[in-house]
Amino acid sequence: MNNIRVPPLRSLADVLRQRQDLLTERWMRAVVDDENVIRSDDLTRAQLADHLPVIFDEICFALEAQDLDAVEPAIRRNARIHGKWRWKQGYQIGELVRELELFRQMLTGAVADFAQAHDYFTRSHEERARHLIGEAISAVTLTSIEEVVRERDRKIDEYTGKLERANHELVLKQNLVSDLHESRMQITRSVAHDLRNFLNVFATALQLVQRAPTKAGTALALAHRQATDMKQLVDELVEYSVAIADTDSVSVERVDLRELFDELVLASRAAIEEKGLHLVQVFDEQLSTVSTNRLKLKQIALNLISNATKYTNAGQVELGMSRKGLDHWCLRVADTGIGIASADADRVFEEFERAADEDTPGVGLGLAIVRELCRNLKGQLSFSSKVGQGSAFEIRFPFQMVDGASETKK
Repeated sequence: MNNIRVPPLRSLADVLRQRQDLLTERWMRAVVDDENVIRSDDLTRAQLADHLPVIFDEICFALEAQDLDAVEPAIRRNARIHGKWRWKQGYQIGELVRELELFRQMLTGAVADFAQAHDYFTRSHEERARHLIGEAISAVTLTSIEEVVRERDRKIDEYTGKLERANHELVLKQNLVSDLHESRMQITRSVAHDLRNFLNVFATALQLVQRAPTKAGTALALAHRQATDMKQLVDELVEYSVAIADTDSVSVERVDLRELFDELVLASRAAIEEKGLHLVQVFDEQLSTVSTNRLKLKQIALNLISNATKYTNAGQVELGMSRKGLDHWCLRVADTGIGIASADADRVFEEFERAADEDTPGVGLGLAIVRELCRNLKGQLSFSSKVGQGSAFEIRFPFQMVDGASETKK
């Protein structure tokens, strides 16, 4: 028989501690057998017990002190952890409440067994023990539910944030598609307009041959010029479509800038001198080889030189390559041509935009192609111009361009 001088509730706490493993095992069997706690079937014994053995011990301390206040902070702290884990384990709130109710029933059943076995443990003692256990389990239940709700709300906020970001990205993409559609419609209208004009001139040439056979030579010359212009339009359309559709990794190779410079001079000198212009060559002998895509770089230079030649009637066209700091070099093409008005500076790189009168040949795709190719080669494009004094285009390229495939692997 227990020493009656030991407070009855302390004796109860001692017995509960001694039987903790047995009582916890009894509770786990009850939870697993309960059809209202479905998620318990997927948990290991350690996962199912979680923080309840610690809470069990805190309740024993409360029984010893006959006061819950001293241990309530610890009980609530462990209850929050218990609630968070139950949320991660997929418990519904009803399942959480049910397993804690079974925990309360197990403890109160142990109290009843203790009272029946010990005469000194009066009804008043039993009611006091039941009250402390009930208050403790209520605190555990409330705190665990609050933690589950907090975790659920956090997850909802997280999903809501993702949905809002996805919606924002969708709006941006819709706007991009809309802008792209309008851009393609503009291209279609421009191409249709140019082709119609070309065909009208062909029709005029044929009528001229039919009505005045003696002027057949003039008509054929007119038709030949139109055929040349149509070929230029088609060639530039193909070149531009390839540039904007080139989303694959850019192949990088070693390019000797001196060799490329001499090749560009050879390719463009005849057209420049045919117009009575002077070709100025500026090459920085500090330059040697760079890592880039040779074909795209050549396309950029030839488009700029062609544009400069086209819009310059007197003076010179300059082709230059120079070093820019430790990691970059610069391609420069300048002319003494008609220049670009400041009002046109923002649109000259758009498709079918031209900062010249209609008498100047061209379809307005040269600078649009240059812009796309510069983007592919990581080039920084800038230009300056004054009406009647000419234009200067400069592109700053890295010495070492990272291969697209290697960049993807990183």
